[in-house]
Amino acid sequence: MRVIAIGRQRQGPEADLFARYAARLRPVLELTELPEGRGAPVEIKRREAAALLAALPAQAFAVALDQDGTTPDSAGLARLLASWQGLGRPICFLIGGTEGLDAGVLSRADATLSLGRLTWPHYLARAMLAEQLFRAHSILTGHPYHRDGRP
Repeated sequence: MRVIAIGRQRQGPEADLFARYAARLRPVLELTELPEGRGAPVEIKRREAAALLAALPAQAFAVALDQDGTTPDSAGLARLLASWQGLGRPICFLIGGTEGLDAGVLSRADATLSLGRLTWPHYLARAMLAEQLFRAHSILTGHPYHRDGRP
């Protein structure tokens, strides 16, 4: 699996958190960072969309992170992940920049996923996605990391 994201993250707690969860996954969750677009908002989205789509392997199952995407719980994400893995295609998660994802990226996406209705910094969204993918993997493999239900 791979995360393809707009913006180059500097060292810091968000990068450390992403790295921690990415390294726990097998195979390791890869990260491709693309430069932020410049110009007017419409031009930024267009340029970033072109970069995201160019970095996306042609056969990849693309999952766009978008506020209007599905909002499964952790067990639901595990079920989705299992079904996506069953396709035998590389899974790539697409994270846009500050202007969000262009309609062209959303139309190319095979699925859209939301981390909730709250607005999150893009660098923190990477860490949250990595943690949820590790959690989903833990659910699928029966690892005790995920606690089903409330204490």
